[in-house]
Amino acid sequence: MNTDYPQIPTNYVPDGSVESIFCPSSTGGPSQRRTLVYLPPSYNLDSTRRYPVFYLLHGARGNEVAWITKGDLLKHIDSLVREQKMIETIVVLPNMNQYNDDEDYGKSRYKNAMESFFEIDGSVESGFMNDIVGTVDRQFRTIAEKSSRAIAGMSLGAMQAIHISASNPDSFDYVGLFSPLVHPFYSGGENSAFFKNLKEKQKAQFANPPKLYWVMVGRTDILHQRMNLYDKRLSDNGYPHEYYVSEGGHEWYNWTDYCDRFMKRLWKE
Repeated sequence: MNTDYPQIPTNYVPDGSVESIFCPSSTGGPSQRRTLVYLPPSYNLDSTRRYPVFYLLHGARGNEVAWITKGDLLKHIDSLVREQKMIETIVVLPNMNQYNDDEDYGKSRYKNAMESFFEIDGSVESGFMNDIVGTVDRQFRTIAEKSSRAIAGMSLGAMQAIHISASNPDSFDYVGLFSPLVHPFYSGGENSAFFKNLKEKQKAQFANPPKLYWVMVGRTDILHQRMNLYDKRLSDNGYPHEYYVSEGGHEWYNWTDYCDRFMKRLWKE
């Protein structure tokens, strides 16, 4: 692997392994993006076993290593599996930033918040199933079914999870939204391809609802009031979901806690 890409910390050796793969981009931007894939401890011991898959998205100012470097994700996965609180799962960490082309991508270059919020145009999200999910299903022993797929994210990544899951109602049975942005700051606003027809898409999504659709936010999070409104909209439409309000704000200590809570419930509903 080219060492110019953001490196995975080596101070912790996980029980499983982390592979770096490259997913083609079919909807513009760079020709391919790096994605990290965590394989559980038993993956290389049993060549026939297939696994459920959890797609976990970073937020603004992040990339594919953010959940490992800032959220200690590998430690959390190992701890939950050892304690038998989580079923062995393939965990996928894609780079979800909006880039214009290969030069702009610059090997997963860091993007500041203004770029992350205002440049997003829906191309990464619209290509997600083909580019990310399709590549993972081809290269690894996944269970390629709605009942065995989960998607979650924090902040901007949670907003992406809202739209990806709504646009693909038959693909994800577990949706985790950690302090999600729901206001269309991004390019084109409410008329953008990213946001357009969301209400209609969610109507189709909840016609056969996910087994778990979980919104989580901190009481002092800047997005708390917006989450109250989002919770109300889901409730007013009769869409099955859960809403959890913790203490604290828009911070990693909350997102790691939310992710732990979410992973404990995967494949058990």
